[in-house]
Amino acid sequence: MSAIGATSGIGPSGGASNAAGHDAPRTAQGKLTSDPASNVNPSSESHAHSSARAAARVILVTGGARRIGRAFSLGFAEHGWDVAVHYGDSQAEADEVVEQIRAMGRRAVALHADLANEAQVARLVPDCAAALGLPACVLNNASRFEEDTARDVGYARLQHLMAINVGAPLVLARMLWEATPEAALQDESLRTCVINVLDQKLYNMNPDYLSYTLTKAALQNATVALAQALAPKMRVVGLAPGLTLQSGDQTPESFTAAHKVTPLGRASRPADLVEAALYLAQASGVTGSTLVVDGGQHLVPLPRDVMFLTGA
Repeated sequence: MSAIGATSGIGPSGGASNAAGHDAPRTAQGKLTSDPASNVNPSSESHAHSSARAAARVILVTGGARRIGRAFSLGFAEHGWDVAVHYGDSQAEADEVVEQIRAMGRRAVALHADLANEAQVARLVPDCAAALGLPACVLNNASRFEEDTARDVGYARLQHLMAINVGAPLVLARMLWEATPEAALQDESLRTCVINVLDQKLYNMNPDYLSYTLTKAALQNATVALAQALAPKMRVVGLAPGLTLQSGDQTPESFTAAHKVTPLGRASRPADLVEAALYLAQASGVTGSTLVVDGGQHLVPLPRDVMFLTGA
């Protein structure tokens, strides 16, 4: 599981593999197509804020060409967003997603960056702004994971994963905050947000994929720190999926078995994550918190990652 994760998004318990294939379905079940607050005794001010957001909804999705990232890109487009699809080594897939989004009548662009390269990461927000407009939301979906344990952990892997899984989201948040106008201090309709994709295992620890897990723990704490530091111009929130797509060496049978090890009898599906991300992107009163979407997987203590307990 060592291929670059700039095209995937979620680690072992989140279900995304870094390998190509097993693309997520493009349809989403999300129903939040406007500011939720506008549905309950809306004032003229909330209507104005909702209208401003609807008129300029651009999202930048890292790792937006494959698997769950692809589902995010297509799902947001289906709900009226223009999408900047970041990719690492998956240009063909990114171009395909862009064409699908344009076929929906939305605008889209494919943007390349190596997430381990700070200079390339720093270009993503201005490149998105030049092509589509300032993003109202950056969805930090891309991540890299590799299998290691406390018995073989080392500096090289840990530092590399930290750069991609933590450094890139931090730089993107900084760049978006700097680009968000000062008028957003008073005008909520101009505020931006960052969604960091985390992992349910942060609430149900096991020792597998140690370096990956440590990076996600760091990103979770960064989510809180950034929410404090960058408010009120920007909201920063987390989304923690459970097992979602077949990964690594899993067989279809072992994935099906693992997916059922939850109180609800199934873990997260791509459509669940799209719906949750749509909510977070528009929930103007939410910051610094993480939404766990995993069918209750985090409530079932396991001694190892679920992949290893189902014959993978």
